[in-house]
Amino acid sequence: MTNDQQISQISNQMKRVVFCDFDGTIAIEETFVGMLKHFTPELSAQIIPEMYARRLTLRAGVRQLLESIPSERYQEIIEFSKGKLMRPGLVELLDFLNDRGVPFVIVSGGIRVMVETVMGDLAARAEAIYAVDLDPSGSHLKVLSKFEGDTELVSKVRVMGLYEADEQVAIGDSVTDLNMARVAPVVFARDRLAEYLDKEQKSYICWNDFFDVIESLSQRWS
Repeated sequence: MTNDQQISQISNQMKRVVFCDFDGTIAIEETFVGMLKHFTPELSAQIIPEMYARRLTLRAGVRQLLESIPSERYQEIIEFSKGKLMRPGLVELLDFLNDRGVPFVIVSGGIRVMVETVMGDLAARAEAIYAVDLDPSGSHLKVLSKFEGDTELVSKVRVMGLYEADEQVAIGDSVTDLNMARVAPVVFARDRLAEYLDKEQKSYICWNDFFDVIESLSQRWS
């Protein structure tokens, strides 16, 4: 095959991007929610159910919870994140996407330091990580986010808009992924996210681990 033929073949390939949630998706357990319940137990008991019921926006609720935590506990949050398990098949999914030149973008409604702590060296294999940053310089943590939306601290739809693609794939598990799932043509959903999408009659692919995602994408992209 000549260089011109190779270039022509590449240009004819579809541009695809995979957007993946972190808590309850890459991390098996809801690491961020678990942290909030641990460090703000009373306030979390009031606010988290309201967010799940969609009576309170994620933007307002998460900010209130995070900014109630004294900055002196910032290092404890990092320690809390260590040793959390990741869902099986992540490495294989990263290899699968890398072989096909498909970017893997992590979009989390949680905090960046937790994502990076749990993922360790694997964090560098993501095309990018979009999440909430924290400023611990004051008496209490301050939330910093470049991609706030009307209802989210990290607007996953805004992040998706940064990437030109013929096909966008979303992988998620909860209410933080609902807006992303509404606009993505291909959605892998489990747990609460699947329930929300059932109510909205939005189609999705059920999944348990990342091996399921690989199998489905292999069939779709073959």
